[in-house]
Amino acid sequence: MPYRPPLIAHEYFVADPPELPVRARGEAGPATLTAAEAVASGAASVTLKAATSTGETLVAQVGVAGEGVIRVRLGQDADARTRSAAAISMVTPGRFAGARVVTGDGTVTVDAGPLRAEITLSPWHLRFTDASGATLLEQDRGHTDISGRMRTLPFGRSSADGAVAAYHESFAAPADEAFGGFGESFTPLDKRGQRPVMWNFDAFGAESQRAYKNVPFYLSSRGYGVMVDSGTPVEFDVCQSTHSCVQIVVPDDLIDYYVIAGPGPAEVLDRFDRLTCRPLLPPKWAFGTWISSGFFVDTQERVLNRARTIRERGIPCDVLHLDTYWQTDGHWSDLRWDAENFPDPGAMLAELDRMGFKVCLWMNPYVSHLSPAFAEAAENGHFLRRPDGEVYVADCWHGSYPPCGIVDFTNPAAAEWFRGLLRPLLEQGVRVFKTDFAEGVPHDAVASNGMTGADLHNVYALLFNDLVSEVTREVAGHGMVWARSSFLGGQRHAAQWGGDTYTSYPAMGSTLRGGLSHGLSGVPFWSHDAGGFTGRPTDDLYVRWMQFGALSPLVRLHGTTSREPWEFPEVEAEAVAALRLRHRLMPYIYTAAVEAARTGAPMMRALCVDHPGDPVAWQADLEYLLGRDLLVAPMTSPDGVRKVYLPEGDWVDHWTGEVLSGGRYVTVSVPLDRIPLFVRYGALIPVLAGPGEAVGDGPFGEITLVAYGVGESGAVVSDVDGDTVITAVPEGDGLRVTVSGGARVTGVEMVGADVPVVLTTV
Repeated sequence: MPYRPPLIAHEYFVADPPELPVRARGEAGPATLTAAEAVASGAASVTLKAATSTGETLVAQVGVAGEGVIRVRLGQDADARTRSAAAISMVTPGRFAGARVVTGDGTVTVDAGPLRAEITLSPWHLRFTDASGATLLEQDRGHTDISGRMRTLPFGRSSADGAVAAYHESFAAPADEAFGGFGESFTPLDKRGQRPVMWNFDAFGAESQRAYKNVPFYLSSRGYGVMVDSGTPVEFDVCQSTHSCVQIVVPDDLIDYYVIAGPGPAEVLDRFDRLTCRPLLPPKWAFGTWISSGFFVDTQERVLNRARTIRERGIPCDVLHLDTYWQTDGHWSDLRWDAENFPDPGAMLAELDRMGFKVCLWMNPYVSHLSPAFAEAAENGHFLRRPDGEVYVADCWHGSYPPCGIVDFTNPAAAEWFRGLLRPLLEQGVRVFKTDFAEGVPHDAVASNGMTGADLHNVYALLFNDLVSEVTREVAGHGMVWARSSFLGGQRHAAQWGGDTYTSYPAMGSTLRGGLSHGLSGVPFWSHDAGGFTGRPTDDLYVRWMQFGALSPLVRLHGTTSREPWEFPEVEAEAVAALRLRHRLMPYIYTAAVEAARTGAPMMRALCVDHPGDPVAWQADLEYLLGRDLLVAPMTSPDGVRKVYLPEGDWVDHWTGEVLSGGRYVTVSVPLDRIPLFVRYGALIPVLAGPGEAVGDGPFGEITLVAYGVGESGAVVSDVDGDTVITAVPEGDGLRVTVSGGARVTGVEMVGADVPVVLTTV
């Protein structure tokens, strides 16, 4: 449970996690695996009969699950499965032709190429090395105090009241090791000293350890990653209670984890994808600007006026988002138009399409008990139930909205009923849905397939987003959703955003940290509410957050009050300039998106992705690389001054052309119309040659290359019709640029140098 200060009001959450039992004074300790013997061995795995300190016999399995990936399981029997598998399979182990299992005198070695597991049978010990034999990770050998009492949880399990409470594992952690990942965590990027619990919360903002999106996976500065396959509230004590140990508690029927080789974060994420799934590339238009109605009553007339105003003012925009009030107030979310405020939605959608807009609708998997749809759905068994069989009518909105039924997606009939609500909207012309909430499954709920709420809670977000993605693909031709809640493997839903953050500079900073952590968890397509969600931002904060949004993987303007640029007349020009900069950079941004979908590396890259050997890169968490070449440092304080860490190499100030050496911090001071932005020296950045009002679906028009310095370099421009390869080579006193592919490159601009350029297309 998260810490709650005394005397401070806190939000009641209908779906807090169940608490693990606390061992009583004098109660017997955990069952620790002490020795094992191999009972079956193949080319890629070994099964062992494991003895414990309490006299129990368990089954351990260690095997190759892909090149550079080793899987470890411990349970009561060899066929044990995680309880989340009753609803969904989140992991697909792979194979490696070079896998080997070698049995020695009291040892077993499992070889996955770049990663090896070395097992000592008695006393039991497990160590992971790279191919050279250097230690990457090993089990903690146990911490005991002066009285002999154990102070860390060993590889084994614990029981309470005669039943198994949890399995656990502990790894030794060198003093200089840094850790990243765990999903969209809004705390500092290096999770050392933290205790993330894998339980999806309605986080009430973006400024605590509560997270909407948890991923039971982390990667290390020592060149490996660890993923736990379980939908239960897994707890990672990352050197918090014991500074030299990472402890993992899994309240499931077994512990099932994977160690993934690097050597760097990019390689770990690539292998992580092979186990879970590749990220889904959103449609091209999704990388344009999204502008929302905001969280207040909307009408058909207002929507059309908003669209006309956007086009009249020359604001680049591809998507109009209609939030909650497209439905009747009090009936959310029965997925029916408010007939009074939207008398002819079909005509509205057709007109918006003619103007070049896609339309996104808000929805969630809760149906108000006041909705006309509630009674029929309840009678047909479409909602989760209480243990006594009654419909679980839950306060999913924390007292701000009528209680709701929660759609039971484990029930095939309920899932088909829900698809039937979505399909007509898509056929009418809606292009995408914002899938809000989904963190509200109470732990004592019961699903139709027999799962408890505790076991369903986290994976519920996957079931919800899978269904919406599938029906969207069926009708609209793509599988994108705009999701708030997610879990392990959620990168297959393409887009997620950072939830209901407060409007302040510190909240913008913690939102940025959440995006970087999520990127290190395998989710490259992430966004946030530009301007913040709760309240009205000051003019300067609106601009600074808009600049951050414009240089994020995706950008949406949304909040409890309007985020329309013309509602901020004193700074409208600065805000729109940020969106126009994004539009100009679209060939570069879309290329970075295509690479992310292919490799799993984030678009918004924490510095450690490209500089894993730099200790500062694991700590500098208020800046990032957008793609490989743009270093973005959002202004997270109102004074317009901040320190920016420049990694190794030379960097060019985008605004001034000044070349700065890296491997150090620099202090920057920029006016309100600029965001600190640096470009890797020698980079070729493809940009649109002219302005435009939308990204659209088709290939880019004319492209200009911006060269930041003279040197041998290259670039790729990805588009819907394929890739174009570009090379730059110094030639005499100038630069020769060669373009091979379908992109219409018509010119080269030089920054920081005045040299002749020869452009050749082949």
